[in-house]
Amino acid sequence: MAKSATASMADENSIGARLKSWPQRTKDFLRDVRTEMKHVTTPSWKEVRATTVVVIISVFLFAAFFWVVDMVIGRGLDAILKYFVK
Repeated sequence: MAKSATASMADENSIGARLKSWPQRTKDFLRDVRTEMKHVTTPSWKEVRATTVVVIISVFLFAAFFWVVDMVIGRGLDAILKYFVK
């Protein structure tokens, strides 16, 4: 009994069986994609503008933050190096 179960499992995982099941798996995948795409909603123009503004403001805030951090670290390292060079 165990040998027949193992043999059927090996047959299902063989390359030939996988190639034979390819068209059905492709159909299932495309059906699932179509079903999921029915759940997708496109944002309104107002939502697109609002999120774009948020992204642009966030980019400028992060740029300013990293500029300040870079300046602090750079000046700190310059001070440390000048201290040890003397």
